[in-house]
Amino acid sequence: QVELVESGGGLVQPGGSLKLSCVASESGFTPYIMAWYRQAPGKEREFLADIRGHGVANYADSVKDRFTISGDIGKKMVYLQMNSLEPQDTAVYYCNQDFRYWGKGTLVTVSS
Repeated sequence: QVELVESGGGLVQPGGSLKLSCVASESGFTPYIMAWYRQAPGKEREFLADIRGHGVANYADSVKDRFTISGDIGKKMVYLQMNSLEPQDTAVYYCNQDFRYWGKGTLVTVSS
């Protein structure tokens, strides 16, 4: 069973930055893809970005100019650098591995 643990969430003022981290437990295999999603109150879970083993990243249009995904797939670690945060970025942010495994999420609140 793969366990994903996110960290780095918290309260930040509008215009600020946060960096989220996700670490996957040892599972005996190397992930193919790791991704970040978020879910705001009352809304569906939303794709943000993903990264594959060769380092190619893919972004949702809504965040591509402000968020950067990075990581080491082989070490089962992925990060999400979020800049110029806005109140509408307030959500629980989730890590995903191979379209199958989810972490429990980390809450990001953007408010003055």
